[in-house]
Formats: sequence, structure tokens, C-alpha cells
Amino acid sequence: MSYDIDGDNGKISLRNYVFQRLLYFLCVKHVQHLFLNKNLVQALRTTKNHLAKLDYLGVKTIGDFLQFYPRTYLDRSVFNTVSNLMANEIATLKGTISSLTQSKSQFGKMLIQALFTDSTGSIEVIWFNQPYLLRMFRPGMEVILSGPVKYRMGRPNLVSPEFEFLRDEQVHTARIIPVYHETEGISSKWMREKIKPLLEYADYFQEYLPRQILESERLLPLNEAIKQIHFPENMESLRRARERLGFDELFIIQLLALIRKKKWHEGAENFYKKIEHESEVSDYFIRNLPFELTGAQKRSLFEILEDVKKPVPMLRLLQGDVGSGKTIVAAAALYSAVKAGYQGALMVPTEVLARQHFDNFKKLFEPHGIRVEILVGSLKEKEKRNVSENISLGLIDIIIGTHALIQEYIGFKNLGLAVIDEQHRFGVKQRDILKKHGFPHLLNMSATPIPRSLAMTLYGDQDLSLIDEMPPGRQKIMTRIVPDSKRRDAYGWIQEQIRQGRQVYVICPLIDESDFLEVKSAIQESEYLARDVFPEFKIGLMHGKLRPRDKEQVMKDFNEGNIQVLVSTSVVEVGIDVSNATIMMIEGAERFGLSQLHQFRGRVGRGQHQSYCFLFTKAYNQDSVMRLESLVKHHDGFKLAEIDLQIRGPGEIYGVRQSGIPDLKMASISDSGLMKRARTQAENILFTDPNFMQHPELLKKLEKYFMDEP
Repeated sequence: MSYDIDGDNGKISLRNYVFQRLLYFLCVKHVQHLFLNKNLVQALRTTKNHLAKLDYLGVKTIGDFLQFYPRTYLDRSVFNTVSNLMANEIATLKGTISSLTQSKSQFGKMLIQALFTDSTGSIEVIWFNQPYLLRMFRPGMEVILSGPVKYRMGRPNLVSPEFEFLRDEQVHTARIIPVYHETEGISSKWMREKIKPLLEYADYFQEYLPRQILESERLLPLNEAIKQIHFPENMESLRRARERLGFDELFIIQLLALIRKKKWHEGAENFYKKIEHESEVSDYFIRNLPFELTGAQKRSLFEILEDVKKPVPMLRLLQGDVGSGKTIVAAAALYSAVKAGYQGALMVPTEVLARQHFDNFKKLFEPHGIRVEILVGSLKEKEKRNVSENISLGLIDIIIGTHALIQEYIGFKNLGLAVIDEQHRFGVKQRDILKKHGFPHLLNMSATPIPRSLAMTLYGDQDLSLIDEMPPGRQKIMTRIVPDSKRRDAYGWIQEQIRQGRQVYVICPLIDESDFLEVKSAIQESEYLARDVFPEFKIGLMHGKLRPRDKEQVMKDFNEGNIQVLVSTSVVEVGIDVSNATIMMIEGAERFGLSQLHQFRGRVGRGQHQSYCFLFTKAYNQDSVMRLESLVKHHDGFKLAEIDLQIRGPGEIYGVRQSGIPDLKMASISDSGLMKRARTQAENILFTDPNFMQHPELLKKLEKYFMDEP
């Protein structure tokens, strides 16, 4: 049977029509994918050095480049006139340039001086150390200048203004100007020059938000939002672009969270691991601790113990600052699980940390008759088999380990509670693997402080317990910024501290030298310190490329005092306690986020001696200085997280990328209205189309994040 459809050229068969539409659809998809994934080498006329720096910023394709959004904006859309200039304002002027001369200042700086004229008058313009301007400008050229107005000898001057020749559409002046995150050699001006001609590729972004959401929320189309976010026509266009892109981020995050929560509870109708216990059980454990729990610890433990009684598996995040006592809360919950007849598991990101927890838990639990064991990758095969067999037979009550705990050969007899320390280091796939052990209750822990509103957004699939109170007697760590001019003095003071028996951490951003980042590598720094700074002391080296047994030996030597100075990358960030280590030196401190710096600082101050944190830096830009000064001033991790959020934006607050969670580049966490709108639309989609049969483009977008998960 054949059906006819009116076409442009008479009638065509339904089969041919469907084939043509399918071919068109496939071609369009292919072209979109091809253009947006086009390598920047082909798209940009620039140097390999620039491409390497873009790669460091995570920009590899045209699609990446167009989604590298500005961090802020300067409004240069309104022209001033020479006759109305005021001191210290930033003025944007349109006129002609003339009378260019070159001279030297009394301090030896080269000066380029010019006369700028508009219809209302003239003003002198000064640039420093830019002789190439003499070749660029010709008398009578029409230009736009934008810069600060200063008064010299009673007359106004424009000092080192941005300049741009008149063109059909201005890029750097006479409009709302985007300002991008910069790295050495990649300026905002360079970014604007390169992004502007690529904006035509924005039309190749596939719209994935359903039409009903776009209409009901009155949102811009995706391609238009991307164009306007880079070069907005006006402030209203910028507002609408931010709204659209911010909505997208919150909407996707909420959808992912709701899907994960649904997946975790799938099969919960057969759930039987309600951990029923008398309150006296946990009370007995707490009474026998050698210290008093804080109010925040007691509240968090109560929330956990109430959760594990429910007929669905718990999925809760326990969040607290470095040293706030999360581990003892988890230990009390594990104690209750064991006393109710279940097994418990504690999974941590590093073997060093696993062994530290193992030693502490043995001391804590063995007096209560609870059997604790460790399972890590460096154990011999025979030891692994013995531990695995004892887990499956129920001869081990609490097992502590790394990823080794979720290998295929591990089988629990009756796992009731799994605790994951530093949960952002593990992906949600590891969480799903735990399902094969019969849906244990799951407690995630994180020492990365995040403001509550942000945590509830990012971890919308989990209930949140917050330890926002420090144990009494916790000492404050004296923190100082050390410029290069004070480096030698700092080294001398640290030498005296080591001679008095103290130990030192030195944190470096990289393992090996980088070709274009002027930061100290751990390997180079350890060699330099051993040779030129601390030759009389033993220097150790720790980084992620060491074999587990070598890491273990280095930390053992440091803990026992055989190493006085430990040079490390950020691998030392998580949870390692050495009570005699009282000095934390951080090289290239501006390269780390505030929260990560705060975590480094938390590695010292674990003993009786006063501890110190020294921030070595060459950074002089305002954002970096503000961040480092706030670390000197504040010791509350949650306060620092809020400051980091204000300065750097929510997508950069963690210090490590969150597994399976898109970066927040545009969404403002303070915008509770937008957050609520995104949550409502996410719930509506899952209610009306839980399998996304009607929204294939949205499903494709979501699959990208699930594919990215470890």
C-alpha cells in the first residue's frame, strides 16, 4: 500500500518522505556534532603555546570555547564627552587621535603621549612601555578609548586606556564588555578577539529543553543565550541569557539528583535492613568515649539513627569541616549497625587513610568485642582471600578499605551500613555497586565545606546532616602570606622549628615541571630543599604516581619522625594525621581553591604544639590576594566556602571536580526562585515522562553526565 503526501514538487510517497526526513535529521546531527567538536587548531589562528594554555583551562573544541563563559562584565556602552570628564571615573570616548610622541619618564619608563579630540574638547592620553602604538596610530584616526581619568597639573589625562578602531561592531569598547577567567598569556582581550568570530557556531548547539518548559518559563533559546552571554546587546539581554543558562544548570542537576534517588530506591519494596536498636546501645558507646560529643555531632547521629530505622535504604551526606569529628559519628552509627546484627563497611580514597582508620577503629571497637579488619590493594593475594572469606562468613563486623571493598570477589554476609569517606572522590557508580550487597544504608562523608544552599542543590538526591561546630580546645592555626621577598626569612624560622623537633609539610601543585605554568613541582622542590635549604634534615616525597606500598612507607616514616620535611602534591589533603607536624608550607597557593587550602591547613594542628600555615605566592591580582587574605582572617571552613563562592563562582568551589555533576558557571545559588523553578520542572518531567520517551534530546544531554561518572 502507498500513501501520497503533498511535496514541493507534486506528490511523493510516504516511504520516500520518511527517508528524506531521516536523512536530513542525520545530516543535521552529524554537522552539529562535527562543527562543535571541531578542534581549536583548525578553528583558531594562534600559537601552540596558546592552545596548550586553553587546554589547561579545559578548552579543546569550539563547543568548549563557546561554553567558556565570562566571569563578569564591564558596561562601556555609554559614551562620555571630554568636557564632562570627572577624576577617577572610567570613561569611554569616541573621537580622533593626533600628535603622537615618544619620551621617557623620570623613572625611565617609555611614554607614548597623544592628543585625543571629540566634539567637546581635547585630552592628553598616556600609555607606558608600548612603543608599537606609534606604528598602529595615524594622525586623524577615529578610535574609541576606555580607561581611567587622572588629573596631572590640574588637567585631565586618560592613563593606559583600552583602545579600539571604529568597526562595524565593536569588541572591546562601546558595549557591554565580557571579562573572562585568565591565565598567564591568555587575557580577556585575547579571548574576546577569538570568541567573537566563532559565535556563528552557536547555532549548531542542539536545543534540549522541552518546548513547554521554554514557553512556560519564558526562556531564551540555547543558541541565542550563548551568543548573548558573550556579547550581550544590552543589560536585559544579558539578564535573560544568564537566566537561561543558570536554569539549565540547576535543572540538569535536579534531574540527575531525582533520577539517582529513584534508582537507589528501586527494589526497596524488598528492603529488610531496618536497623532497629534501643537508644541505650548508642548511648553506651558514646558514654565510653574519652571525650564529649558536640551538639552538632549528637544531632547528626540522631538523624542517621532515625534514618536507618526506615523501610527504605538511607542515602545521607554527613558534612563537616576539617577536624569537626565526622568519623566518630560514623563510628557510632557503625556500632549500632553491628549491635543490631549487621556488618559495616568504611570505604576511603587512599590506602594511607585506610590504615590510619584501621588503627583507630581497632582501639575503639575491640573493647566492645567488635571485629575490625582492613582490605587494601597492597595486601598479598593470600591475605586478600582470607579477609574476603571472613567477610562472606560474617567473621568480620567492620571492614575498612579502599576501592578494593567493591571488587567482584567481595561478598558480604549481611552488610547493613556502608560509609564512604570523602564521597566526592568516588563516583555514583560505586554507590550502585553496593546494591548487589542487598541495599545497605549508605552514609557519605565530606570534609569539603559547602554552604548549605549549595549542598542541597548539588546533593539533592541525599539527605543532609551538618556538623557546623568544632570540638572544644581545637587550636587555631596561625596563617601567613609569604611573598618572595620574605622567603629566606621563612626558611630560617622553619629550620629552627625543625631543630626543636617539629615536622613540616610542603605542598606543590604539580608532580613534574610544567612548560607554561610557573609553579613548583613536588619532585623539583624536594630536590631543591634537600640541596639548598634543609640539607641537614631528611626530606620525603609523596605524590599520586608512587606505588601504594611506597606511599605507605613514606607516611610511616613521616609519622614515626624519620622524615622531617614531607614534600607532597594534593594527595596529602585527605585525612592523614601526624600530631608532630606543625608547619604547612603551600607553594603556588593561588593555584588552589580556598576550600582546598583550608583542607591542607587542617593537616597540622593535630597535636599539642602551636601550628602554622605559610602561603607562598607570586600572585598579585585582586581575586587571588582576596582569597589568600580571607584564609588568614577566617578559620571556619563554611565561611571560607561562602567567600570562595562569591569570588570564584560555584563551579570552582571544590578544589576537585564533582563526579557526575555539571559545573555551575551561571547559576546563582542565592537565587532561590530560579532553583525552585528548576526543581519543579524537573519533577514534572519525571512524573509525566519518566523514561524520556517524549524528550530524546534531553535524555541525550543527561546520558552525557552519566557517562562521565567514574
